[in-house]
Amino acid sequence: MNRKCIVIVLLLVFGQLVQAQQTELWNGKKCAVVLTYDDALNIDLDIVIPALDSLNLKGTFYLIGESAAISKRIPEWRLAAQKGHELGNHSLTHPCDATFEGRSWVAPEKALNNFTVARAVNEIRIANTLLEAIDGKKERTFAFPCGDTKIGNVNFYDGLKNDFVGARGVQSGFKHIKEVDLNDINCFYIDGHSGQYMIDLVKKAIETHTLLVFLFHGVGGEHNINVSAKAHKELLQFMKLHEKEIWNAPMVDVSKFIREKQKS
Repeated sequence: MNRKCIVIVLLLVFGQLVQAQQTELWNGKKCAVVLTYDDALNIDLDIVIPALDSLNLKGTFYLIGESAAISKRIPEWRLAAQKGHELGNHSLTHPCDATFEGRSWVAPEKALNNFTVARAVNEIRIANTLLEAIDGKKERTFAFPCGDTKIGNVNFYDGLKNDFVGARGVQSGFKHIKEVDLNDINCFYIDGHSGQYMIDLVKKAIETHTLLVFLFHGVGGEHNINVSAKAHKELLQFMKLHEKEIWNAPMVDVSKFIREKQKS
């Protein structure tokens, strides 16, 4: 066999190895898609979870501890966790930094800029205690309310890194395993988008072998940040149709997987 043939064979073998490695990156699938839902809404229980369960898909629900949708419906949230959905921490009262432009709606008692770091950390830990009382689990992820990470110049999450497997932010982006920052996980913010827009994002994740995280609020109503139930259903149906290529799991499971891969 001459040198040219040897080079061709080696390139073919290398190409096959790279392709195999790519398809095995995300728990044996081409990509990971995480569905996250913020703010503890009634529609999560009434619309979203039934839609997910009907297709055996899993979601992460970032709950606000003080929400009436929790206190009045604890058995339903407990059942959701038993079915494999994650109850994530979205703080106790959803404080946001009122100093940013367009934040006049933030009440003074919920202005993160008025908090001490100790108060923010303590309230998030109290929310964790509440969530554990509901689902019995010690491992979960956090989502920054309003995407705010700092009080003054201090990143308050620095004091919580050992309390969570990961934390979802609000900045968009597709990331490979080694690129994911588990202390500020990228996501795509959905507000009024079509089913096709969301499907195209999933297609890109499959093509690039990356992590895709969706950030939803209202689905079919109940929140001013909303996507139609129809568009949401179209996304879920596409994911189910391509489940051989897509790893769908709660954020806590995907974050644990990424952490182990990054260690190695």
